[in-house]
Amino acid sequence: MDYITVSEAAERWGVSVRRVQFLCNNGRIKGAVRFGPVWRIPATAVLPNARRKEEEPTLPLPRKSPFLDMTNLYNRAGCADECAEMLINQPEAHALFSAQIAYRRGEIEKVYEQARYFLSAHSGFYAILGGGMLLAQCAIWRGDVLLWHEAKRHICAAPCKDAHDREIVSLALAIIDSSIYDNKDYPDWFKVGNFEVLPADAHPSAKVFFVKYLYMRAFATASRQMEIEGISGLALMRLMPYTVEPLITQAVVDKTVLPEIFLRMSCAVAYYNSGDKEKATEYIDLAVRLALADGLFGVLTEYIRHFDGLLEERIALVDENALIIVKEMHRIYSVGWAKISGAVRNKSVASNLTVREREVAKLVAFGFTNKEIAKLLFISESTVKQTILKVVQKTGVNDKSKFADIL
Repeated sequence: MDYITVSEAAERWGVSVRRVQFLCNNGRIKGAVRFGPVWRIPATAVLPNARRKEEEPTLPLPRKSPFLDMTNLYNRAGCADECAEMLINQPEAHALFSAQIAYRRGEIEKVYEQARYFLSAHSGFYAILGGGMLLAQCAIWRGDVLLWHEAKRHICAAPCKDAHDREIVSLALAIIDSSIYDNKDYPDWFKVGNFEVLPADAHPSAKVFFVKYLYMRAFATASRQMEIEGISGLALMRLMPYTVEPLITQAVVDKTVLPEIFLRMSCAVAYYNSGDKEKATEYIDLAVRLALADGLFGVLTEYIRHFDGLLEERIALVDENALIIVKEMHRIYSVGWAKISGAVRNKSVASNLTVREREVAKLVAFGFTNKEIAKLLFISESTVKQTILKVVQKTGVNDKSKFADIL
């Protein structure tokens, strides 16, 4: 007997691959046989009679988290695709995990299509949250403000069963906002690092976003956008590694690859902003090796803006072709990010500053004098003044106390 693949059957019948997998898993395609993780379908098979959509059961995910890629399902660097294949007999999980890995790789069009599917199919609570969050990330890459708001509406419409689920929706919305560095709406319980309301499977991702929340507070304090009694300047930024490093160790123990990458990069950002380039480089190098093992160029792209050229230098030492890909992705991402962040936060975010201009603008935002900046960057005070003038000309922001807003 001649057999065809699931993909070939889906194309022939005009349905999704996930639909064919579901029918195979439930014994509804006559003669279909499974060889390991792969289904083979008789070439003469026909699409079973359609049932009402509501009769198709919601398929549970193997982890209670909208971020399957941040759980221990992805437990070995260099094996993301292999980890996805292990979920082949769980169509919902396989599709969501694969879409999330595609996003980490910067494959935005593929992610957009999959996110649309989750939001239109009969998916469960965490799958819908995951789909909405992926759609929001696509909006950033596209610079599409309407799509951004649509994604948040989908998240709000996730099928909550109780107050517990509604708390998780609130956190999901705050996480989306944190993508554009808006941290005002995090739930109070999250702000103190209390994750008891979350299922244990969601804790690895929660730690990543908690560290991001801490960084935003540290940056706001350093740039005088926020006051915390007894803390000023870079003090909070310098304390961050004491919180992050134990979380990195836990990520290694838990074998959660993606949280480890994010936490290492966050620690590197804190060290870099605190003036410790050597320690920042150490953490960058470890994160880059982990990310490039699976081609997670999108992850690196999101951190480019934090390091004033240092991240590009370290990527080039490992893989010059990877640097070309990341730089091109960053060109697209930075424009979209600036558009969304500026529109949502009502700020004039700059996407056209050079590495040196961003570097100087950040130090100005942190309260350093021209003389101190010149000493830190090994340039003349005259060059510092000229660079500040260029920043003003490009952004139209004359007030130095507002420089943090354009970054």
